[in-house]
Amino acid sequence: MTTRAAGPLAVTLAAAALLMVTMGVRQSFGLFVSPLDAATGLGVATVSLALAVGQFAWGAAQPLAGALADRHGPARVLAGGLVLLALGLAATPFMHSALGLVVALGLFAAIGAGAGSFSVLIGAAAERLPPQARGRAAGVINAGGSFGQFVFAPLAQALILAIGWIGALWALAAATLAALPLVRTVAGPRVAPRAAAGAAGGSPWRALADAFGDRSYVLLNLGFFTCGFHIAFLVTHLPQEVDLCGLPPAVAGWSLAIIGLANIAGSLWAGEATAKYRSKYLLAAMYGARALLIAAYLAAPKTALAFFLFAAGLGFTWLATVPPTAAIVGKLFGTRFLATLFGMTLVSHQAGGFLGAWLGGLAFERAGGYLWMWYADMALAAAAALVNLPIREAAIARAPARA
Repeated sequence: MTTRAAGPLAVTLAAAALLMVTMGVRQSFGLFVSPLDAATGLGVATVSLALAVGQFAWGAAQPLAGALADRHGPARVLAGGLVLLALGLAATPFMHSALGLVVALGLFAAIGAGAGSFSVLIGAAAERLPPQARGRAAGVINAGGSFGQFVFAPLAQALILAIGWIGALWALAAATLAALPLVRTVAGPRVAPRAAAGAAGGSPWRALADAFGDRSYVLLNLGFFTCGFHIAFLVTHLPQEVDLCGLPPAVAGWSLAIIGLANIAGSLWAGEATAKYRSKYLLAAMYGARALLIAAYLAAPKTALAFFLFAAGLGFTWLATVPPTAAIVGKLFGTRFLATLFGMTLVSHQAGGFLGAWLGGLAFERAGGYLWMWYADMALAAAAALVNLPIREAAIARAPARA
């Protein structure tokens, strides 16, 4: 019996819900830095190193998971990722050494979240949706990840206060396993034929080799590196920054939630905008806006309202860079190996994420604050805005005006 393909809306919403869980859980890890430091005595820098390894492992998992999904289908990749994420969360309370934290949070949880993240989900949806629906679907899927941050950040903070950090981790593990039934909808039969390999090559690895010979793909990766640095620094160290300013922990939880809520609007806008404007200009505008927002934050008084406004401004571009980045990859190389090629851009993203999370911890321990990290973040955002401008991208086709 042939399994009936799910409709475009069902595929899109199921993929968004999966990303809501994997991204929401992962983006809440920063709330566990202080509890883990207090419980293990390992120090903020050591806990930050484990999360920094996780930043890179999450990115490194993307092209590998994408290649497996391109070759064998996304079902097993997505299910395995959810199980591995839950296992990493459940095992963390039993880890009392730096190596243990690296294995549980930095490898198991991060790789599991990576296997259930952007590259596999957007790639799977692209092959199960008609071409005209893919840009909007990418925005909706991306918004699902943002909504996950809005839901899980305050939820994790509330769970930590109510049942302790160990119970909170186990509750998040249970929520992750509860998402397994969604895999069947996302990984159902294709409703769109696979594009010919064409210029992308006959295998994921050949496609990667060809892509890195393209200057535009390299520039796209360089810009995405800064995006990862920025996001990982903030999601890991914003709770400590709030504490340094003498504000209650709830401000950090709600700031992360506001980032996620604002990025729902940003992601939906980005999904629509990729059909109207060149993606490279959208990316340049987003990175430039981040540099200006950081400058405004540094000049503002450090109140709860200032944090909330800063979070709302940054949140609009937080993960809104994903749809235009994926769109450029698709325009350059087609959709046949989109999961692999877009996954590789996330390796660059998370290489920046590793440095953002780790250097933030070092800055805190050695300087007692994050001022120089803010300066570095602002400079990198400005550089990323410039790097995207030379990317080769055809103009958006416009419908002819009626007489």
